[in-house]
Amino acid sequence: MDYISTRGSAPALDFAGATLAGLANDGGLYVPRQWPRFTEAEIAAMAGLPYAELAARVMQPFVGDCLTPERLLELTRQAYGRFAHKAVTPLKQLDEQQWLLELFHGPTLAFKDVALQLLGLLFEEFLGRGGDPLTIVGATSGDTGSAAIDAVAGRARVEIFMLHPKGRVSEVQRRQMTTVLAPNVHNIAIEGTFDDAQAMVKRMFNDAAMTDRFAIGAVNSINWARLMAQVVYYFAAGLQLGAPHRKVAFSVPTGNFGDVFAGYVAAQMGLPIERLIVATNVNDILHRALTTGDYSAGTVTPTAAPSMDIQVSSNFERLLFDLGGRNGAAIAAQMAGFESTKAMQLTNAQREGAAALFTSARADADDMARALRWAWDQTGELLDPHTAIGLHAAQHAGIDPAVPVVTLATAHPAKFGDAVERATGQRPVLPARVGDLFEREERLAELPGDYAAIADYVAACAVPRG
Repeated sequence: MDYISTRGSAPALDFAGATLAGLANDGGLYVPRQWPRFTEAEIAAMAGLPYAELAARVMQPFVGDCLTPERLLELTRQAYGRFAHKAVTPLKQLDEQQWLLELFHGPTLAFKDVALQLLGLLFEEFLGRGGDPLTIVGATSGDTGSAAIDAVAGRARVEIFMLHPKGRVSEVQRRQMTTVLAPNVHNIAIEGTFDDAQAMVKRMFNDAAMTDRFAIGAVNSINWARLMAQVVYYFAAGLQLGAPHRKVAFSVPTGNFGDVFAGYVAAQMGLPIERLIVATNVNDILHRALTTGDYSAGTVTPTAAPSMDIQVSSNFERLLFDLGGRNGAAIAAQMAGFESTKAMQLTNAQREGAAALFTSARADADDMARALRWAWDQTGELLDPHTAIGLHAAQHAGIDPAVPVVTLATAHPAKFGDAVERATGQRPVLPARVGDLFEREERLAELPGDYAAIADYVAACAVPRG
């Protein structure tokens, strides 16, 4: 299996190369040259496997010769052995049709752990084979940062620099990043939005002055290996609900489109998915793109669901590439236009291709609060705001009642205690394993939203090539 860039001019890489590179050097995102596909019999044979074994089975076609099946299974067992629930991503029924897939049982209480615990091990595995030390540069709207930091803190030959928008993440999210005092961890609070931070990260990947000196890598969902690991829990939920003999729909709260694109990949691999429901908050660029073809960035509005406060969804490029005939030159031109004007119209082929599998919904603060109250009043479940937005979308999607609808529960409610308490009157409690979070020392740098300041900071702290 090799990997090509969505923009068509970067060299193809194997799985290890794509994992360490993150973003392609032409500004595109790596995708497999072709989608592997399982037969119905192969999917049926996965039923009942422990999560780590299922993960190894689903991911092996993407890994190719870079890891033996035995070594991949060792890594998945190590990654998912740290989760607080033996099922890793347990499924919970809310009513006759609605289900929750709990993705927050990892060490930082968010779905990002499912991918990043494995990605940290993959970095260590591939870096141990030689080459330059890795300088990871990432941007976070809240949960990616803490999960990535936990995954690589203290690991050899890796430095991580994580940018977050100052004052725009929850206090729990911030402390989960800034209280990790390992010497290879560097937290940076920038003036501006997540989109500003993400734009600076992408710029660094295309800055020859930086990439010549440092081996820059990515942990955001622009990194294919991270997205690949997220495909697994779609198979896990689908199998429990009757796949491959029964279709399942999924509702996914999303800002950067990576989590729901993993569902698209699962469908390409043969998992029978009825619909993928893209749930957005008022920062609704994805909802507008999927309903009207208008992919135009507006002003980011801060909300109680900060991980969705995004107006530029990086992974959407992967979908546009796949639906547009995998024409790298065309996508490069389309994205160049968007990057210069912050506006873009989807082509007819892209719109029609998306409509075959995707639908979308937009939730405002009242919609979110109603979903939070419904879950508590009717099922006794406390949800986080992002999951509530997903549930709102699931309940209003008009899916055939015979088809189960699974909402991805992306974070533990205690990460957003104020918003949950306002809506339900109930204050969620942090799990005991992170209960002392507010007593831990914090360490971070505060920098202006200026690329030169960020690049200078990284250059002063990172380990150069050679």
